[in-house]
Order: sequence, then C-alpha cells, then structure tokens
Amino acid sequence: MSILEVSGLKKTYTTRFGGNKVEALKNVSFGVEEGEYVAIMGESGSGKTTLLNILAALDKPTGGRVCLDGQELNKIKEAQISAFRRDHLGFVFQDFNLLDTFSVEDNIYLPLVLAGRHYTEMRERLTPIAGQLGITEILKKYPYEISGGQKQRVAVARALITGPRLILADEPTGALDSRATDELLGLFNAINHKGQTILMVTHSVKAASHAGRVLFIKDGEVFHQIYRGNSTNEQLYHKVSDTLTLLATGGDRR
Repeated sequence: MSILEVSGLKKTYTTRFGGNKVEALKNVSFGVEEGEYVAIMGESGSGKTTLLNILAALDKPTGGRVCLDGQELNKIKEAQISAFRRDHLGFVFQDFNLLDTFSVEDNIYLPLVLAGRHYTEMRERLTPIAGQLGITEILKKYPYEISGGQKQRVAVARALITGPRLILADEPTGALDSRATDELLGLFNAINHKGQTILMVTHSVKAASHAGRVLFIKDGEVFHQIYRGNSTNEQLYHKVSDTLTLLATGGDRR
C-alpha cells in the first residue's frame, strides 16, 4: 500500500525583485510503499533539499501535490500543520538537532511533551526503543557528553518515539565517522525490517546502497531509479556509483 504519493510536483522560486525565476522542481512524481526504504540522490542543486522540505511540510509546492496516507499536505491548515508533522513524520538530521541543555532522555521525549503525552506513556514508549538502539545507559547524560554516533542514535530514537508513518532522514551519515556510519545504517536496516518506512536524502553511495530503492534527481526531475531486487549491498553500491557517473557526464535519462 502506497503511503506517500508525489504527483507532478513543481517548485519555482522568484528572485527578490521578480526579475528571474528558478525552477527547483519541474515535474516530480513517485510513490513510496508502506515499509519501503528509499534513498534519494542527486548532485548539489538538483532539487533534493527542496523536495525534502516539501515532503516535510516545511515548504509548499508551486504545483502538483503530496499526499501522506491520502491526506494532501497543501490542504492542511497552517494552524494544524505542526501537529500533523509531529504526529506523522519523524526526522533525522545531519547535525542531530539536539538541545545541549536537555538530557538525552528529555531530547527524545520532546515531541511527546509538545503533544501533551503523560510521562508514564513516554517512559513506556522509550524503554524498548532505547534498548533496540543501545542507548539505555546514556539516557541521563547530555548531548555534549556523548559521541557523534551516540547523538545520531538519540536523534533516531526521537524520530521513532511518536510512531511516525514516515521517517525523513536528511544526510544522516554526513557528520559521522565510518564506524558510526556503519552502525547507523545497520540500525536503519533493522528498523526498516520491523516495518518502518524510511525516505533518506543522501550524497553517500554507501548509505544509498543499504536502501531498497534509490531515486535519482537531476535538474529538478526524476532522472532514474534503481530497485535492489536480489542485489547485495556491494552490487547496489556499484549500480548507484555508475548512475551518479552518468548524471555527472550528462547521460540520457533511462
């Protein structure tokens, strides 16, 4: 079942004095099935960030539509959009976005606190997630006391605790060393195998090679996509790398 549907998405930015128009997205259409793990790739300026911002309901398209569970994001009232985003979407960022004055535990609880949940419910939700992500022992620490890899695990826990329909990850391995990257990608695979739908924007071929499908954006349009099928991570890595080369050398859309 498709939980995310993107149809004919367009985004045009007008310069300050209206002299020039920039088409960040031209005609983007794709769907994401429940339980899928999709990576989005493309060169800088290809429209990936614009697309992610629209999917996150942080920006509105010039044309086209985005539907999550059948609900068109552009039709949600401004007063309700923050609550919709909090209840349906989980976010994992490159720079973690943790509050240093809050403990690890309180950082994870934050979206539930904003939703008015009771502490008992929050604790019940956190216990299994902390165990799965291996962060139980650091819950009382503060972000400045833990490593980058641990911070990203905390960010993943914060994304998961609301039980989101979709996790949006923006360059989640960008600030991690190779070991922490491997650990995070392993966690994403484990979370996905339990049914969590993930959409990840990344420049990393290694990160993309862990996904079930890789979508390539070029000049504001969908250029190509690769399905994992029976490919190993290594085989998918080479397919992704070859496609990025094609994008960079001006190859034709497949």
